[in-house]
Amino acid sequence: MSAELAAALARVVGSENVLVDPELIEPYVVDWTRRWRGSAIAVVRPGTTAEVAEIVCACTEAGVAIQVQGGNTGLVGGSIPAVDGDTVVVSTRRLQRIDPVDSVSGQLTVGAGVTLGEVQRHARSAGWDYGVDLAARDSATIGGTVATNAGGIRVIAFGMTRTQVAGIEVVLPNGEIVEHLAGLAKDNTGYDLAGLLTGSEGTLGIITAVRLRLHRPTPDTSIAFIGVDDYAAAMRLLSSAVAADFRLLAAEVVDDTGIDLAMAISDLPWPWPNRHRLGLLLEVADGGTGEGFDAAVLDSLDVVIGIDRLDQERLWAYRELQSEAFTTHAATTPGGVAHKMDISVPLAHLADCAEELRTRMLDYPAVAAFGVFGHLGDGNIHVEISGPAPDDDEIDRRVLSVVSGYGGAVSAEHGIGRAKTQWLSTSRSDSEVAAMRAIKRAWDPRDLLNPGVLFSG
Repeated sequence: MSAELAAALARVVGSENVLVDPELIEPYVVDWTRRWRGSAIAVVRPGTTAEVAEIVCACTEAGVAIQVQGGNTGLVGGSIPAVDGDTVVVSTRRLQRIDPVDSVSGQLTVGAGVTLGEVQRHARSAGWDYGVDLAARDSATIGGTVATNAGGIRVIAFGMTRTQVAGIEVVLPNGEIVEHLAGLAKDNTGYDLAGLLTGSEGTLGIITAVRLRLHRPTPDTSIAFIGVDDYAAAMRLLSSAVAADFRLLAAEVVDDTGIDLAMAISDLPWPWPNRHRLGLLLEVADGGTGEGFDAAVLDSLDVVIGIDRLDQERLWAYRELQSEAFTTHAATTPGGVAHKMDISVPLAHLADCAEELRTRMLDYPAVAAFGVFGHLGDGNIHVEISGPAPDDDEIDRRVLSVVSGYGGAVSAEHGIGRAKTQWLSTSRSDSEVAAMRAIKRAWDPRDLLNPGVLFSG
């Protein structure tokens, strides 16, 4: 990094917030999975939107690329700088604005660096709730979840993150600040920039603040964790196990490999009297009575019902420990890291796709463990594989080619990032990709913002 750029960045944020020591930079250039690594000449940690704008102007003037990073909890290398070239990582974690909840509109404005868990707790303290939830809630930032249009466990009840975004503040690649945080319920005054920026993976601008739609808390809930033997049975239960007039909040699936690995890193027991290939977790809003489930359907099944908070937390742990469990197991294999893939399949084909994935993965020589878990209710499943080397792209190709064959999407929640750029064309037509590239060129003609993310070449 040139002395001029270093001095300019230090003037903006203070020298303590410009990291150049390789040991201090290290956590910012390696992703959470440990599969993806890049390089950076510095990490800059702005504390205000104005500082972000000044950083962008300084880097643009110097011709230095910018990599935007929030909580760095993604799975596709989208928040990691490229291996080659001069890149400055701009961490948004210090953008900690948290406004009071607007109880009239049911909205909340927060900075991009606020974590999902902090938003949830702040909203609940004011009698509201935020509709997005996921296991990484205490490390994933709002800016990151908006940039990737995160999903999570409540999509079937509240929709993806884009549905929750009522307004946005962003710094464009030319350093200009665009603020549209009024949160109007009706606003037909041109392009929906918040909608465009949500899911743009940091390629169009640096999100600095977001206005979020909130929801009134749901009544107390009940959980059923049901042992089933194939995906077809799980899909049938999805539509039959919840009693009429009760709202389904979550529908998650975990396979037996994942349950075994979760048990290995916790004190969880096997959940049912009998062995089953899959566990289907359903959560319904029923006042915590258990009446939200159809007793006639569940009576003949292996099922555990959770009504009180401790029982529910224990049942959710089988699902929420999945990613950590596979990461831990992978560390004991020659590959050392887990291959984690986030895909989406039409519900009509999900059972067949999941079974084919199982067949094709188990005959791959390097696979030590293969598991599927995720959001059965919206067709988004997560594939976890331990054993193959970090750079073994063939195992990824096998998974993504199966998904494409069923008309699915190669990314459901985490985006394309750097890992899946070559697969974008399997989920989007040539004309769609061309339109997206045109938007990128118009907003960032020098390709200085997250270069190499989303698009290849």
